[in-house]
Amino acid sequence: MEGEGMQDEARRESIARELKRIEESAMCSAQAQFEQTKQWRGINLLLGLPASLLAAIAGTAALVNASGRVAAGVVALASAGFGAMLTTINASHRMNQAAAAANAYLEIQTASRQVREVDLPDLSVEEARGVLAELTARRDEQNKTAEPPNRRSYKKAQENIRSGGQSYAVDEMESEE
Repeated sequence: MEGEGMQDEARRESIARELKRIEESAMCSAQAQFEQTKQWRGINLLLGLPASLLAAIAGTAALVNASGRVAAGVVALASAGFGAMLTTINASHRMNQAAAAANAYLEIQTASRQVREVDLPDLSVEEARGVLAELTARRDEQNKTAEPPNRRSYKKAQENIRSGGQSYAVDEMESEE
């Protein structure tokens, strides 16, 4: 009986370590997806603003002066080019996808931390293993659907994490005690 209790404790510690791995993985993935969101937002603005401004300028030039039709046509073509790039890249959609993926990873990260920190001591080993399997499946499913972050987003995410971008004041207070 005593050996079984020690075996359960060893399994519980292994489950806690694996929950921590899922938490860390989700944290890194969330940060990378948030960086992707920022990049796609920037691209959306970089292409969308000139397209809108050039369209307004072309319309104004065409209406103001009949001799400005050539200039208006050139500006309209430039506006169309920016609009075509924006449509092809679909930055707005990609930005929304990255934000949704980031938030899904944050949910997994939070759930893993809460199970490890709050629930694990009161769960049987079988229940804890079941929760671990469920969180693993959620993370794996999110990994399948999320667009892989580019190298710049990944590096920026790592910098954010190292600089404390994912730390809570309560955790810092506990480490000082």
